[in-house]
Amino acid sequence: MILQLLRLSVPVAKPLRGTERLTALVEDESRRVWRALLRLGVAPDALDDATQEVFIVAARRLDDVTPGSERAFLHATAVRVAANYRRAQRARREQPLEEFEAAAPTGGLLPDDLADSSRMRALLQRVLDDMPDELREVFVLFELEEFTRSELVRILGLPAGTVASRLHRAREVFQAACAKLGAVRQGGKVR
Repeated sequence: MILQLLRLSVPVAKPLRGTERLTALVEDESRRVWRALLRLGVAPDALDDATQEVFIVAARRLDDVTPGSERAFLHATAVRVAANYRRAQRARREQPLEEFEAAAPTGGLLPDDLADSSRMRALLQRVLDDMPDELREVFVLFELEEFTRSELVRILGLPAGTVASRLHRAREVFQAACAKLGAVRQGGKVR
């Protein structure tokens, strides 16, 4: 469906070059981009549009993307799309009506395991939502999307020291949030 929407979104006067490359990109990376956008703070009802926007940018700039660095380009674009989305949401001051959990393949898990997995994803999303944007971007791309620090330097356009310090602070925030959640689960009071 994304490919059909991309074909409609790209101007007809300028045909796409490298259609096979774009098709492969969408097929290989659309799920990762969608998941990264969710983790970067895009609301569930806007995820499909945001994912499409990332691939529209990729379709327009495909000739500028060095072969082999497509994934980094897509995630760098996803970071910018998510930042634009968050900025627009703050201006609107709207809050989502209901929480959303990304559907995950069951893989033959038992219902209790599925429920635990669902709760853990919801907790992870809550921790990520509470994290400052500049820390969340680095944390999601490094810890969850498994980019290297040198790739983050290129993707985010930040100095290596800034990436390292933000990652360190993001890990501290994440660990503190997990400890707080653990204390709450064990019945302790947390301020």
